[in-house]
Amino acid sequence: MKTRIRNERGQVFALTAVIIVSLLAMSAFVLDVGAWFREHRRTQQVADASALAGAQVLPGSPGQAQSLALEYANTKNAGTVSPSDIAFSAYALSPDDTITVTARSTSPSFFAKVLGFGTVDISAKATARAYVMSQARYAAPFGVEEDQPELVNKLFGPGYQTTLDLKKTGPGNFKIIEIDGSRNGVQNKLLADWIRNGYAGLMGLGWFSGDTGVKFNDAPITAALDEVIANGGEDLLFPVYRDVRAQGTNLEYEIVGWATFHVNGYTVKGNCQKNNECLLDGYFVSVIWDGVAGGDAQNYFGTATVKLVG
Repeated sequence: MKTRIRNERGQVFALTAVIIVSLLAMSAFVLDVGAWFREHRRTQQVADASALAGAQVLPGSPGQAQSLALEYANTKNAGTVSPSDIAFSAYALSPDDTITVTARSTSPSFFAKVLGFGTVDISAKATARAYVMSQARYAAPFGVEEDQPELVNKLFGPGYQTTLDLKKTGPGNFKIIEIDGSRNGVQNKLLADWIRNGYAGLMGLGWFSGDTGVKFNDAPITAALDEVIANGGEDLLFPVYRDVRAQGTNLEYEIVGWATFHVNGYTVKGNCQKNNECLLDGYFVSVIWDGVAGGDAQNYFGTATVKLVG
């Protein structure tokens, strides 16, 4: 009987050891694996922020995009991204309209060390892309012809100063567009607000009514333009039209995209019936804007929106 008790005690010791190891393994799973997942989430956030930051200057500026991605990852978000972790690819707009960032980090182990796990390497990948817009927010009410030379030749920046002629396009119409989709005319106060702040809703593509009347000499309009120009000019988002149809109060503009124009000045004289009577001075810029992706890449006029795609 005594011998049997001693044998059973040995079995208890062995069983206890197995249970302890199992408990340590469970602790490792609960604590260490949880910590690894948290670190992976943080690393994914670094990758997302880095990719979105770089995409702000796409398409067309991959060097600057890489610098921004590295800054947002390593400086602003305490991540680890090297130049070799950043890649560019083509989708629709240009050879460099898509940026992919791989962020890396490590996570130490605690209980898992018992099972042979030390430091765990973690990586996360994010891809952001510049798209043509199918809808745009904060549009201003002045239309730009699709065949404007700077848009045709993709000439953006202060080196390409130009003027936009707001001369008459049809009976009673002077390239002022009812960008909110209304067809009942727009009060000058609302037009002035659109010049200052843009239309707060989403403007889509398609046919939009023109707002009739010569309004450039009216105080609300000139006051809004003066405010835009006061601090060295401002970027305004203008709808780009391909064609017009009908006449008078029924005249409509076919909107195919948007272009961003940096307004430096304006000229208003006469009744805007002739060339060079009503002008906006400035230059087109290539920017990322607030909008909805999905427009036709052929209708890219320098303004795009950014979206995470992976």
